[in-house]
Amino acid sequence: MERYPRLLLMVALLVCLAACSVTNEEGSHPSNDDVRNATTHRQTPVTKGHADAPATWNYVALGDSLAVGVDARRGYVERYAAHIESDTGARVEVLNLGVSGQTSSGLLYALRNDESMRRALSTAEVVTFNIGINDLGHAGEAYESGVCDGGDGQECLRAAVEKLEKNWEAIVAELLNLRSPEDTIIRTTGLGYTPRVAATFEPYVAEVNRHIATTTAIYGIPHAQTSLDERDMSSDGVHPNGAGYEVIAHRLRELGYDPLIFPR
Repeated sequence: MERYPRLLLMVALLVCLAACSVTNEEGSHPSNDDVRNATTHRQTPVTKGHADAPATWNYVALGDSLAVGVDARRGYVERYAAHIESDTGARVEVLNLGVSGQTSSGLLYALRNDESMRRALSTAEVVTFNIGINDLGHAGEAYESGVCDGGDGQECLRAAVEKLEKNWEAIVAELLNLRSPEDTIIRTTGLGYTPRVAATFEPYVAEVNRHIATTTAIYGIPHAQTSLDERDMSSDGVHPNGAGYEVIAHRLRELGYDPLIFPR
């Protein structure tokens, strides 16, 4: 994995240009082919919203290398699925369509054009997605290379945020054309987690997080944006370790399982 200068820290590193299968920014989409002790977290009490939980729930996960679970034996997707099973009694079948290096443009293209993905989503009881940290990473690389336009040299950062926010809304719209939060557990972790960045980049990350929180609230999609400590990160300083992925999964768990399972 290529390492970028420290100014961008975790955001730029997540571009994963060397080691990861990167989605083309024009929209091409590649084929979709330890642990902190969980007892330290309080289990969310739930009760069934219907007479019986179904025997099996289909869970489709979308996103980048964080959805894939890079640098850990199990990522947040598999851990969240385990929480669902233990909390609800349903068996969970996971289809993880995360792609390392994926950008918001790549995910949007796939949602609009990948028929196998669309079919899987149309029959899913559970959907999670995270996206955007690679968008910021590509812009950060341009900034560090001195090829960012604008009087302050930050035009590419502003453009990346604008494009990401537009893509985010389109991604949500595509998902809601396939599944409704009224009968599906749809959850997002936003960027995946909030990376630590230098002061130059903080306003851009904060703006994206605000937009994600606002958009998901409007469309009724529960949102869990997570901050991770150094102890939650793998040795590459970019991806979470097992403990970090468990933090993300637990934040999703805390959101409950409405509309299929209701909290007491």
